[in-house]
Amino acid sequence: MTQMITRLNPPSLPDAGALGYSQISIVEPGRMAFISGQVAARLGGEPVPADLVEQAGIVMANAKAALDALGATPRDIAILRIYVVDLTPERLHLVMPPLLAMLDGAQPSITGLGVAALAGPDLQVEMELTVRLPD
Repeated sequence: MTQMITRLNPPSLPDAGALGYSQISIVEPGRMAFISGQVAARLGGEPVPADLVEQAGIVMANAKAALDALGATPRDIAILRIYVVDLTPERLHLVMPPLLAMLDGAQPSITGLGVAALAGPDLQVEMELTVRLPD
């Protein structure tokens, strides 16, 4: 059986694999899902925590719940985009551990973007996913 997604880190590009992601993801034909930006919103409607790490944990849990609803795993993610308000190396360092924990060894292509604001005034991190659905 062919792999649904092949990961590449060519020697002509920086070694993204050492950081937990891939420079290139080649997706075999199949059904795709596009998961809307997940934020630190909770089912019970509790307030968004002020702490960036807590928000990142909720975002990852919401992304995992979306994957579960599709019958997919982190290995099925072709690319994810993560948006962080006022992104700095320090803030990225805080967001990466919950992200890598959610990925559980999968190394999709990742784009990190610093933004001035998100859809809600208390939101600090948002993540969207493009997923190749398992057969």
